[in-house]
Amino acid sequence: MITKKTCAAFGKLVLATATLISLNNEQAIAQKPFQLQAKWAVGGEGGWDYLAVDPAMPRLYLTHGTRVEVLDTDTGKLVSNISGLKGTHGVTFDDTGKFGYISDGGANAVVVFDRASFEKVASIPAGTNPDGIVFEPRSKTVWAFNGRSKNATVINTTQRTVVATIPLPGKPEFPTVDGDGTVFVNIEDKNEIVRLDAATTTATGTWQLTGCDSPSGMAIDVAGHRLFSVCDGRKMAVTDSKSGKSLATPAIGEGPDAAGYDAAHKLAFSSNGDGSLTIVDAAKSDYPILQSLATMRGARTMAFDPRSGRIYLVSAEFGPKPAATPENLHPRPSVVPESFIVLVVGRN
Repeated sequence: MITKKTCAAFGKLVLATATLISLNNEQAIAQKPFQLQAKWAVGGEGGWDYLAVDPAMPRLYLTHGTRVEVLDTDTGKLVSNISGLKGTHGVTFDDTGKFGYISDGGANAVVVFDRASFEKVASIPAGTNPDGIVFEPRSKTVWAFNGRSKNATVINTTQRTVVATIPLPGKPEFPTVDGDGTVFVNIEDKNEIVRLDAATTTATGTWQLTGCDSPSGMAIDVAGHRLFSVCDGRKMAVTDSKSGKSLATPAIGEGPDAAGYDAAHKLAFSSNGDGSLTIVDAAKSDYPILQSLATMRGARTMAFDPRSGRIYLVSAEFGPKPAATPENLHPRPSVVPESFIVLVVGRN
């Protein structure tokens, strides 16, 4: 016989079960806060490298072969195209809001452009194949890291002249700055970080990246004094930016090339060529993985936009991989023309 007491007990059980399911769902959502929100078709031909968000306005810059494409981050539409370059790698911006700087590896130069008109205004000789590039705000200098000549070209942005060329112990990859006069750069073929002083334009430290192979992208937590280097072998190396001490090596996806950091939420990002975006909880001392989001094969470079909290990645469709030759033991597959796109990732 079903009594009122039985019905009440059953009702409490149903309510408790529903509450538990709701809590579990909320926890699942909280643990996976990011999703792919949009795809912006860009098109064109050729390969690509780094992308950058203008800190002063809603603009996304894409290095794409012999040009840099500029998109409006509010609409995803193409705003301009900086062309006539020879092999672009990276873009950085001064703190006046007026000028940007492109590392044109094919021309062994840093190209200065006007951020309002997108016109090129100067070309400054650098080392061989300038790749990673960064603006250092205290000294008002731009640092171009030259992959083949294994050195750094330091440029005075007022005079647009080279003020120093700094030798490095190996092939430099992506740099970052702490805003207080220190520049850091990954050394890909030595598994190291080099620390440089902008005031004296000298190297002041070399730190071994334990458990990290071929570090490429780098991001910084300025307040927490943490560097995040993404490495082959599915590892992110977390380093104390004051002491050089290795702190952790959380697992990431395969084939990373860029990193990012969200200071507001204390999250570190790794964009991986296997088609994943790894999101690391950098607020916790064990650096747990918060989420591994499926993106697109080849989407291994990224830029984080602190204004919107969105992450931008780029990739394209690929054709068949060519056979290896003695001159090129690891050939890359061809890129399908007009398939180049931007992936927009944001919070649920």
